[in-house]
Amino acid sequence: MSHVSNNNSKKYQQYSVEDFDSYDCLKLPKRFYLVLLFVLRGYLVWLMSVTNMRDRTSIIAWVYPQVSLFYLSLISGAIGLFIVLIVSLRRPGAASWVQYSWQHCRRILIVALLFDLLTHALGYFYWHMLSLQWLMMQAVISIIFITLCYTSDRLTINLTEFPQKIAPK
Repeated sequence: MSHVSNNNSKKYQQYSVEDFDSYDCLKLPKRFYLVLLFVLRGYLVWLMSVTNMRDRTSIIAWVYPQVSLFYLSLISGAIGLFIVLIVSLRRPGAASWVQYSWQHCRRILIVALLFDLLTHALGYFYWHMLSLQWLMMQAVISIIFITLCYTSDRLTINLTEFPQKIAPK
């Protein structure tokens, strides 16, 4: 038993009090949010275009020269929206499906990255909408983000934790 608690204390020894939330769980790493923003970039561009009162389509056209790519980005970003839902529902007393989904959040994020890459590959090979350089850059970014997801010790710890109600002192 002491071996298990010793491993747990080593697991957390590099973190300070500020690294924990109000439920004594580690806060999510910044790289998690960075990957999530990348997956959700179609929705972010859409939000920026909606808030532009002068020309609602110019921002979309600037980022996505072919409108079909914008729609493909929204489709692949839908998986990212599911992750946002899981993160927002991650609290004590959450439904069992939220707890189950949270444990698999890294895999879901990887699937979102791969689906996003697949939609861009389809855009290049099937519809000829992208340049090869853009597709290669997309592949490199996806590989870097997948690597970030698997090399984050903090995210590994996060996925094993789930907020529990803390008894008042």
